[in-house]
Amino acid sequence: MTDKRVALVTGGSRGIGAAIVKRLAKDGLHVVAMARSADKLQQIVDEVKAAEGSAEAVTCDMADAKALADAVEAVIDKHGHLDVLVNNAGITKDARLQKMTLAQFDAVIDVNLRGVFHCSQAVADAMVAQGSGSILNASSVVGIYGNFGQTNYAATKFGVIGFTKTWSRELGPKGVRVNAVAPGFVETPILATIPEKVLDQMPTTCRCAGSASPRRSPTSTPSWRATRRATSTAR
Repeated sequence: MTDKRVALVTGGSRGIGAAIVKRLAKDGLHVVAMARSADKLQQIVDEVKAAEGSAEAVTCDMADAKALADAVEAVIDKHGHLDVLVNNAGITKDARLQKMTLAQFDAVIDVNLRGVFHCSQAVADAMVAQGSGSILNASSVVGIYGNFGQTNYAATKFGVIGFTKTWSRELGPKGVRVNAVAPGFVETPILATIPEKVLDQMPTTCRCAGSASPRRSPTSTPSWRATRRATSTAR
């Protein structure tokens, strides 16, 4: 049993996810950082511990539904409760509609949409049973405005918004808050995969004024302040 509030952050080994892991640990939570890359994940956990925070690493492929459910169950069994889930993991496999393969489409759906579904479903019973909890879903401005070459990614991020609206109705009356944030363009490994000419068009197509850094953005934007309010009374 862990006395601290416990947060599970998927995609916690890099970019926004790593910044969220560090910030939640700084705020006094015990953070379970989950990702596929064990080495990068352990590096983030080591940095948290070096700053006198509390964290652990759990490796898991978000596209593997059974492995994901087993990993979440193990976390809950170990700590006795789970107070915050941050569904942050995401990938891109970009191509224009005419060029996109079914493998590219399915890969993004499996991680960005199915992964969010499976992980949230795995924590829902425990949060309802304890009468409290917070599920935070990472959407994107791409899910609102669309983006050239990102049919699959846009579909998943729009779908996450639908998840959020639905689950807030289902779980809210039982004490579990469900929210989504839709960041603009943040300087992460995913952003590096988008061609410059596409990025140059984005300020006019989605009202974004440039990009932010993951270190600054998640801890200073209104969306992160909303995230902190959502987690502040999770237990």
